[in-house]
Formats: sequence, structure tokens, C-alpha cells
Amino acid sequence: MNDKATANAAGISARGLVKHYEAGRVRAVDGLDLEIAGGEFVAICGPSGCGKTTLLNLIAAIDRPDAGSLSVAGVSLTGLSGYAADGHRRSTVGLVFQLHNLLPNLTALENVQVPMLVTRRTPRERRARARALLERVGLSHREHALPNALSAGERQRVAIARALANEPRILLADEPTGALDSKNGARLLDQLDELQRDARTTLVVVTHDPQVAARASRVLEMLDGRITGSPAAASGD
Repeated sequence: MNDKATANAAGISARGLVKHYEAGRVRAVDGLDLEIAGGEFVAICGPSGCGKTTLLNLIAAIDRPDAGSLSVAGVSLTGLSGYAADGHRRSTVGLVFQLHNLLPNLTALENVQVPMLVTRRTPRERRARARALLERVGLSHREHALPNALSAGERQRVAIARALANEPRILLADEPTGALDSKNGARLLDQLDELQRDARTTLVVVTHDPQVAARASRVLEMLDGRITGSPAAASGD
């Protein structure tokens, strides 16, 4: 796939994007314009409450826009039905949450398999892929551990493995280092860097962490529900 085709296949484009809460009193995303090319690693920075997490939720089709247009991996998310939105998340987007959101009664291996339960993979195929992903993030020796037996850094690495289960073209991470110390945060960033480069996955990270911003190919500042400065994608080669 050439660079242009990759950008179209895993790019993100928004024009005049709006998301309201509390009957329109809170404009979390307020006329936002955004262009991210496929394969980019973009960090979105800004003060708390500026709409960063809402933007990720819109890209993941967890929330629906109230106005404007949003296209992700060549698919318009405007007016997407609930069933279609579920399919979008399952096939196109992987999510890494700040507090990992692992299921407490499932082992690391079982947690990574959860997104694959709605696919056509057989149980054997799900286990094999989950083991391969845990090995990739350096946790093959912890596959039978429950989340409460894992360190904070290990839980976040399991969350990354889970987010990659269905081979997403776009990986979204919301403050992935927010609950980690500097050593574990750096290790997690190394994992994200490697995964993004190897698979040319589009990586969008919301962060307050300057370490994260320093790793990104482009940093976008967000304020009052909008991207400040130029929202254009990098032309990169």
C-alpha cells in the first residue's frame, strides 16, 4: 500500500465537529477541525476539560457528534447507527484507557481475548493471538495473573495488548502514562513507539505528559473544544 492509500485507509478528518452535553450548555467539542494522516503518531495536549477525551470518544464512535462531519478510516461516522458504531470500534479502532479498564475476574490472557469474542476466530485462534500479543508487550510470563496481581505498568501493557487484539488501523490512548511512574511510563512509551512503527498504525494519544509529546511526530494543542493552530496532517514521506 502506498503512502496516500495508507493515509486514506487509517486517516481521521473532522470539519466543524461539535459535541454538546447538558442540553447544549457544555460544548465539549466546539467546531473542531482536524486532519490526521494514516500512520501518524499524534499527541493531543491541552488543559483538563478542553474536550480531549470527548474527541477520542467521537473518533471511537462511543459518542455521536451533534454537528459537523467526522470521517475515520474512510468511513463517515455522522449518523452512524449503534450496530454500525460497534462494528467500527471492533474492526478499526483500539482503545487504551488511562486506568486500563481490565475485567478484574479474568486473567491477562482472558482479558486480551475479550475483543475477539465477537469475531469469527475460534477459541484456539483467540488464545494463540492473545499469547502472541502478551509476548510482544513482554508479559508472556504473566498470562495467568489476575489484574490485582499485576503492577500498574503491567496492567497498562495488558491493556495495549487487548487494544491490538483485532488488528486496529487506529490506536487511541487516553493519558496512558497518567497513573505510572517515570520508569514505567517510559517503558510503555517504548512499547507504543515500537508497535506504531512496525504496523504503521495511526496512533493518537491524549496526554499532559511532556515525555509522550516528545515522542510524537506531531503535537496538537486543544483549547475550549477546538484544535488551536493548524489542524492539517503532516505531509511526511
